[in-house]
Amino acid sequence: MSIDPLKYRAVLGHFPTGVTIITGLAGDEPVGFTIGSFASVSLDPPLVGFLPMISSDRWQRIRTSGAFCVNVLGTDHSDLCWRFSKGSIDHPFEGVPWTKAPGTGSPIIDGAIAWMDCSITDVVDAGDHHFVMGLIVEMEHATPEIDPRPLLFYRGKLGQFIPH
Repeated sequence: MSIDPLKYRAVLGHFPTGVTIITGLAGDEPVGFTIGSFASVSLDPPLVGFLPMISSDRWQRIRTSGAFCVNVLGTDHSDLCWRFSKGSIDHPFEGVPWTKAPGTGSPIIDGAIAWMDCSITDVVDAGDHHFVMGLIVEMEHATPEIDPRPLLFYRGKLGQFIPH
């Protein structure tokens, strides 16, 4: 059975995802890319995962560091989503403020509504992607009084969550 790639994308586009930027260091240089295929994997031990394309140069540069940071974007970060996406500018960190995560030194993008600093524990081949799992070594989120709104991706467009 053959699946039409365009239909595959259209069908899966009906599943909204949060928007994250995975960051790391290549030597002293910050590297990052936008990804929606992020998931909680395990509470004990605290593992998260994401699925970058095997051919992603930015992923390969982060992989060699053995660590990454998941930066969860809020509704005011649409520009960052596109800036760090595939086919965007070569140096997306130019002009973007960030600090080093306390555990691994991976970049935490200023204003992220949550972040998870991780060490890579496993990388599994999954078709044209890798399934990357990381052990959380440090994490934080915006305070409740800020009431952060997550940036969502749905059917090729960015939007926001509005509670009932």
